Amino acid sequence: MRHLTRNGFSARFLPTREETVSAVLDLVPAGARVGFGGSLTLRELNLPAILQERGHELVNHWVAGISGEDNLRLRREQLSVDVFLTGTNAITLQGELVNVDGVGNRVGAMMFGPGKVVVVAGANKIVRDVAAARERIRDLAAPINARRLGVPTPCAELGYCVDCDRPERICRVTTILERRPVLTAMEVLIAGEELGL
Repeated sequence: MRHLTRNGFSARFLPTREETVSAVLDLVPAGARVGFGGSLTLRELNLPAILQERGHELVNHWVAGISGEDNLRLRREQLSVDVFLTGTNAITLQGELVNVDGVGNRVGAMMFGPGKVVVVAGANKIVRDVAAARERIRDLAAPINARRLGVPTPCAELGYCVDCDRPERICRVTTILERRPVLTAMEVLIAGEELGL
C-alpha cells in the first residue's frame, strides 16, 4: 500500500469482499455513468447488478446477446464514463499495475478518459515484480481466460503460454502503470481475499 501511494495512486486495503464492495459503492457518486472493464473480479463481487439496482447507467460490454457493433460502441463509450471500474492482472510489491489485453479498451480507459478509475483486486494479484507479473499473466490468467472465452490458442489447450502467433491470440497489449497517469484520478482497492484470475 505504501508503494502504491508513493506512486501516486490512492490505495486502500479492505480485509473482506463485503468491505471491498462497500468501498467501491462509496466511490461511485449518485447518478454516475459507470463503465466496466472485462473483469471476473467485478462479476464475483456482483458489482454490475448492485450498481444497476442503485439506478446507475452502466456501460458494460460483457452483456450476453449484444451485437458485435454494440460491443464495440460500448468499449469506446467506456473511455468517457464518470467512473470506470476494472480489475488488474497483477500488482507488484513496488506498486506497479501490470495488465495484458487483447483489444486494449480496458487498459486505454485505465490510463485516460474516465472521470475516475477504480481498480479492484484480490490479494492473489500481488506479485514480487514485473517479471513475476508477466509470468502470472502468461501462465495462469491468459490460459484460463482463453479457455473461458473458447479461444483456440495453444495456451488454452496446454495451460501455459508458448508466445503464439495465432490470429486468436488474446495477449496483444501489455501496460505497466509505474505511476498514476497525470490526468487520471485512480483508486486501487485490494481485498484481503482471492478474487478473479
